[in-house]
Amino acid sequence: MEPSETKKVIESLLFATDTPLTLNKIKDIVEVVSAEIKTQIEELNQEYQSQGRAFFIQEVAGGFQIRTRPEYHQWLMKLKRQREEGKLSNAALEVLSIIGYKQPVMRAEIEAIRGVDSSGIIRALMEKGLVRITGRSEQLGHPILYGTTPYFLELLGLNSLQELPKPTELK
Repeated sequence: MEPSETKKVIESLLFATDTPLTLNKIKDIVEVVSAEIKTQIEELNQEYQSQGRAFFIQEVAGGFQIRTRPEYHQWLMKLKRQREEGKLSNAALEVLSIIGYKQPVMRAEIEAIRGVDSSGIIRALMEKGLVRITGRSEQLGHPILYGTTPYFLELLGLNSLQELPKPTELK
């Protein structure tokens, strides 16, 4: 394979992965010596720099990864916030509804209603600022209790939880 083609293959591998690729992994895929891979990565970085690109290849965690330049951090954080504020899945809406109506509620109660593990969804709802830990139950093991946040009320345009529609009204 021509060096220019090797460079493109390495670039595409690094672009397509979300974790650092080790030199050995790249070598196994591209089938060239390690020195050639390092040379191609250096050339790619020089091209990115001379073209004023917003990214570069960094050696990190025992491998190589494409990273954005630090000066673009503020825009990436805006993107992250927009994603976090995005739509909720049906499962997340279901968990949020259970918490909204039954709070304070234990994870085990949520899972008993849904029939599936809900820990990841609860964590995601907490990250979005919709759910918070309200305390601990008096039951054996003192499991965590969950409830909604003021942000939850704000998004729904409610003043208090008493304004939530009654379950009979939803049918």
